[in-house]
Amino acid sequence: MVSKIRQFAKDSAQGIRALREPMRVVTHSGVKLTSVSHEALLGLLALQLDVVTAALSDAAAQLDRVAQADNVKDLVTGQADELRAIRERVVKDVSRAVSIAKDTGRSVREVAAETVTKVRRPANAPTARRAVRKAKAKAKAKTKARATKTVRRAK
Repeated sequence: MVSKIRQFAKDSAQGIRALREPMRVVTHSGVKLTSVSHEALLGLLALQLDVVTAALSDAAAQLDRVAQADNVKDLVTGQADELRAIRERVVKDVSRAVSIAKDTGRSVREVAAETVTKVRRPANAPTARRAVRKAKAKAKAKTKARATKTVRRAK
């Protein structure tokens, strides 16, 4: 009975030791994901700053144009030119936001794939469960051999 408990404790300790490397890999991946999210946030904040700055500049330019316009025709022409420029800038800003999202997704996918590859064991590698089963079978065989030996001596 005591030998079974010792073997169980030994097997448990081995299983716990086997978790060290996967936990290290997962923790390291968490650090990488934090870095990826910070980079994405930095890119989005820079984009937001550019969008707000451009909107304020456009508003100021439109007000200047209104103040300097000699007639309605000049005012409308200037507004039309400004609207074309705004449309082009909005398309560029949306493209930049999509690029940031795509880059972030790609980076997250790479970190996840790397983590899975490092943590997952190959199919033919011995696992802790297999080692435990093997140890139990070996202990059972020893116990059976002892019992057989004891029975022979008793005869």
